[in-house]
Order: sequence, then structure tokens, then C-alpha cells
Amino acid sequence: MRILISGATGLVGKTLVKQALLEGHKIHFLTTQKSKLQSIDGTKGFYWNPKTNEIDVSCFEGVDSLIHLAGATVSKLWTKKYKQEILDSRLSTTQLLLESLKKTKHQVKTVVSASAVGVYSSSLEIIHKENDPAFPNSFMQKVVLDWEGTVDRFSDLDIKVSKLRIGLVLAKDGGVLATLKIPTKFGIGAAFGNGKQWQSWIHVDDLASLFLRAASDKWVGVFNAVAPEVISQNQFIKQIAKSIKRPFFMPPIPKFLLQTLFGEMSTLVLNSHNVSAKKVQEKGFKYQFPTLQKACENLL
Repeated sequence: MRILISGATGLVGKTLVKQALLEGHKIHFLTTQKSKLQSIDGTKGFYWNPKTNEIDVSCFEGVDSLIHLAGATVSKLWTKKYKQEILDSRLSTTQLLLESLKKTKHQVKTVVSASAVGVYSSSLEIIHKENDPAFPNSFMQKVVLDWEGTVDRFSDLDIKVSKLRIGLVLAKDGGVLATLKIPTKFGIGAAFGNGKQWQSWIHVDDLASLFLRAASDKWVGVFNAVAPEVISQNQFIKQIAKSIKRPFFMPPIPKFLLQTLFGEMSTLVLNSHNVSAKKVQEKGFKYQFPTLQKACENLL
């Protein structure tokens, strides 16, 4: 396949490009920096600027599948202005790609978009499946629902659309694992809140494989991009400590303190999401890292 990737230089995008090239795919990628057009060996870069609705439409030439990862990180402090950027960055990039395809002769057959498990309500009891109803009761739920709604419009162009609702992404060089490893390394790793909240996660290599599988097999609909094993946050920190041979004895960081320091953003670590991977498994997808222990052994 020839694949166009937005967000190719991010945490997931870098791994995705590497895996795609190893599998023999041809890669086009979009960048907002003209200096980076030739920054990824074996690929072709194309300029775009979603804020000004600019895009080099030659990026679509010969492309079979679009994998859409672009969007501002949710890990920066949620000021009112930045919350708007989180939403706008997802909607504007999707809208620009959609409108550009409408006006351009192309052969794109599939669109696979990133999404997030944050669309589900926080619960210690519910195991969330893809067909569970979702409501815009929180900021993240609103972002995901608006984002997915815009992505769905690609189907109006007779393109098969799939959305991968991603859990915590574990990687060696960034993301949540790299952040949590630092205090744990010094013996002060601690869970957040009561530590009982469920954490749905996925190794970045498995996530990249999922995107490629969804594109090549032309998946349609919503799929939870999480590992089969769901663990509590307390178990999560404990496994990190065990993998790097450090003690784990610190009490959890109180919920009220996190809410005071980070406000609404604290929901990222306090919410509980037990998300099912059954639908992906029924597609025949085989996880390289199905358990947190295997993932940590590989990454730490």
C-alpha cells in the first residue's frame, strides 16, 4: 500500500512509519514545518498548515489509505485556551483532509483515525465495548465525539472509515511510561487517587500494527485499541517498580490534591476505564505484548 500519515513525527507516528516501511509500504507524510519535508528516510514529506487551510494536494497521489494521527497533546496544562486547541487541532486537520479529498482526484480507499478511550464514562464496574452509548458529559468525551463525527464524514466519499479508540500508549522514549518511570526510579512512585481505577493501555508496537491491519484489511467502525489485560493503576505502578527493580511503598497521591493542582485535567489519571479488546481479537489480531509484564520487560 501507499499510505499517507498525519502526525507521523509524534510518539505513535514514528513507530508506525518504521513498521510500515519494514512491511514494504510506501509512505507519504504531512508536516507543518517545511524544514522537515525530507526528515524521514525512505518517505516523501508534504507541507500542510491546517490553521490556514493550506495543503499540498499532491500528497494524495497514488495513496490507498490515510492514517490520521494529528492532534495536540492532551498532556499539557488544560487552560481554557489550550482546551480549545485540543479540540480545534483534531477538527481542523480532519476537516482539511476531508475537504481536500472532495476537490482532488484520488484513489484513497480507507481512512483509519486515532480516537481515545476517554469517550467512555469513568467506572470501576463497567467493561466498555465499542457499541456502548457515549455522551458529551466531560471535556474529553465531547472532544472524542466531535472528532469521530467529523471523521465519519469520509464515508460520504465512498471511503471505508475506522476509528481506533486508544488507551494509554506505552513506549520507550516518551508517553506515560517514561513519565512514571522517573519518580519510580527513585523509589517514590505512587498511584493517583485511591489507585483502584482501571487502566487500559497498549504497547506502541501493537498500536502501530493495529493501524496497519485496519488499513490493509479495510476495517469499518470503531475498535478499542487496548491490550487484552486491564490492570488497576496501583498494579500499573507496582509493575513498573518491579521491572526496574525498585521498591514500591509510597501511599497514593490524594484525589483532592490532584484536583487542586490540575483541575479538570486530573481526570486523565483519576478516571477509570476498563475497555474490552474482544472486537479486535475477534478480527484475528495477535498482540505481541498482551500483558503489562511483557510490555514493561520490553520497554524498561
